Amino acid sequence: MLGLDVHDCAKARAETYKFGRLAPGMVLTVEPGLYFQLDDLTVPERYRGIGVRIEDDVVITPDGYENLSAAVPSEPDAVEAWVRSLAGTVPEPWVIPEPG
Repeated sequence: MLGLDVHDCAKARAETYKFGRLAPGMVLTVEPGLYFQLDDLTVPERYRGIGVRIEDDVVITPDGYENLSAAVPSEPDAVEAWVRSLAGTVPEPWVIPEPG
């Protein structure tokens, strides 16, 4: 689920979070991700210390769901092009570092 209850899971209501049923109007985050620690010897060295997460926010509707973040690119080439298009438009200190 998306919201404060999820970010403070110890205080989340079990009846709605853990045991609840999806209902129209609920908003969820779908966020598969990969995170590699700097000292993880089980992955190639070039991947160590990086993380990648593609996140979508969806709202449950009476007939299914609507992807609220559908307009945000998620394919690698599209993400890279989008980030390049933003270069120079991001205020300090949120500077996008150059690759390498």
